[in-house]
Amino acid sequence: MVETLKASYDDLVVKEKPEVRIDDVVGLEDAKRALKESIIFPYKRPDLFPLGWPRGILLYGPPGCGKTMLAAATAAEIDGYFMTVDAASIMSKWLGEGERNVAKLFATARRMTEDGHPVIIFIDEVDSILGVRNQEVGGEIRVRNQFLKEMDGVLDKGHKRPLYVLAATNKPWQLDAPFLRRFEKRIYVSLPDTPARRYMFEQYTKPLTLDPSVSLSELARLAENYSGSDIKDICQGVQLRVVSELFDGGTAMDPNNKPRPITMNDFKEVFRARKPSVPREALKAFITWSENYKAL
Repeated sequence: MVETLKASYDDLVVKEKPEVRIDDVVGLEDAKRALKESIIFPYKRPDLFPLGWPRGILLYGPPGCGKTMLAAATAAEIDGYFMTVDAASIMSKWLGEGERNVAKLFATARRMTEDGHPVIIFIDEVDSILGVRNQEVGGEIRVRNQFLKEMDGVLDKGHKRPLYVLAATNKPWQLDAPFLRRFEKRIYVSLPDTPARRYMFEQYTKPLTLDPSVSLSELARLAENYSGSDIKDICQGVQLRVVSELFDGGTAMDPNNKPRPITMNDFKEVFRARKPSVPREALKAFITWSENYKAL
């Protein structure tokens, strides 16, 4: 009975049910293991965890590496409700409205646990809501304080509600110490490794017609430092390349004409035109931050 719910405070709009399972996520073994140990295993056998288990989990890392997919897959594994939240659904120009939105969100989540089903509140780009800035207005500070208060209620060991807060960020260094303490698990969702990249190319190219010259292993090597979304874009790029040839030649409207097979050279041309979306400096920043704050 997994349902995805978008936080809207006039009503809650039911969205598409997540289909992905945790083992369907390619690579990211450390992250998947940490989520299993923190949420899935305790939910299935709470009696084996007399000291409790984490309720606040931070997923951080470069964009396009699967943080949202991991959160949704975790909800699917425990047959729970999945509530997505972003800054636009929380913040308001009206005095006091932002913190009231936060309170309503957590109150709704608590009510939803009353039927025995777990609830995951997923806060996307949490730094845009809870990050510390050089100049802040009172509303932002009050929203942060309300989040701290609500998360303290979730983390209270006396409460047995199956309620979890998962948050994702591309800028973990913008979160200050009080929030980091409430995210008991801080999990680095990194760029895909070589086997994961090869598998992604294999999956994304299944509907395409490839020339025998195409080597998936070579593509995986060329895609070092590319994110999962980058790899999907590259596969779309080579398909656009051969389809464009039909349009440029004036033969695209003939349904009998099909694009030529995609060659290894097509991939190399797209690689030359498309660089990784995550700068090397950003990768270094994630590694440095992990050395100081990671908590698996």
